[in-house]
This record gives sequence, structure tokens and C-alpha cells, in this order.
Amino acid sequence: MTTDNSTDPIARVRRRNIASRRIGIGNACACGEARPLSLIGGSQPMSCEECDRRKNGHTIFDNHHVAGRANHPLTIPIRANDHNAVLSEAQRSWPRETLENPEGSPLLACAGCNRGFVDTDKYLMEMLLWVAQFLEKLDAFLKFHLGPMWWTRKEFVEFTNRRPEQ
Repeated sequence: MTTDNSTDPIARVRRRNIASRRIGIGNACACGEARPLSLIGGSQPMSCEECDRRKNGHTIFDNHHVAGRANHPLTIPIRANDHNAVLSEAQRSWPRETLENPEGSPLLACAGCNRGFVDTDKYLMEMLLWVAQFLEKLDAFLKFHLGPMWWTRKEFVEFTNRRPEQ
């Protein structure tokens, strides 16, 4: 029987503690990145993966294997710091058998695809939530300054019936 690391909070805390000790408590890159899994241990001055790549003329994006390399070839470009600190870390919490899928089980490949979709969707929702919050604040601002039906003004009327056809 395989162990489901996603339900093992001790394993997650252990990984974070090891990363924190590797880079030192309270260290951060000049850009403000402070997540230990995105910082390069021993770098002087302390540097994150993205700043180090910029300095060396390399891309700041990694190709993330959404379902795990062993389960599907699909990759998506993800900023290196987020790849290290969020998505790769999420995969480390998967059951080892699913992530590594040594015999090529199609069921484990499907499980990897599903877990990868959930992790990626969660990441995108967290990264893009600010858009909804901004639009909601902007709507309140426009209601206050232009009235409760601000979108009926001639400057905006072209945008009022932009709903998909039924």
C-alpha cells in the first residue's frame, strides 16, 4: 500500500524546515522573494531562482509537467519561483507511486492528470483572484461616481449586452 503524502502535514513541514535551514531564517532576495523553496542556498547576496536567471540571461520560466513527467508529456510555462515553491512542492505531496508511476499504469497516469489539474487550477485561482477583486472595487467606484447604472451611459452602452448567445 502506498502512503498518501498529501495527508501527511509532517512531511510538508519537514520539507519547509529543511529549505528554511538551507537558505537561513528570514533571508530574502533583493526583489522581495522570501519563499525558501525559491531561494538559492549559499548565494551571495541571497538570490531567488528568477533573479539569478535574469542576471545570467536565461528565461525565468520553467516547463511544468502538469501531470508529472511519468504520467503525461504536457508542460505549461510557469515562473520559476512559483514552479519551485508551489507546483513542484504540490507534486511532492502526491503519493510517490502516482508521481513516479514506474510501471506506467494508465490509472495512475489518470490520477496524475487529475491531481495536476487540481494543483494547477488552485494555483491559477489564487494568482488571478485579484482580477475579480479589482473589478468588484471598480464597479463600486463607478456606481459611486457615475450612478448605480453607470454602464447605461453612452460611453459604456456598447458593453452592456456582451453575454454569450443562449
